[in-house]
Amino acid sequence: MLNKGADYMSTTSVTVRMDIDLKKQAEALFDDMGLTMTTAITLFAKAVVRQNKIPFEITADPFYNESNMVRLRESIANLNAGKGVERDLIEVID
Repeated sequence: MLNKGADYMSTTSVTVRMDIDLKKQAEALFDDMGLTMTTAITLFAKAVVRQNKIPFEITADPFYNESNMVRLRESIANLNAGKGVERDLIEVID
């Protein structure tokens, strides 16, 4: 019989949805590290709880800032209204 003291830890299941290619890449990397997906996610969750934050910096992609999104929505509306202008591609050389 298990003692529900400090040595006992109950567990639960968590379902995570992600892109199948990302899952395969992560599993391969974790396997190289000697970890399972479950162990890696548990390590991440423990770091979040211990640090009381996401344990790495998360930044927004500047492409998705509000002013750019407004411009994109206006451009899409113009294209859908037949007001688009066709242009030649310009090759940029670094």
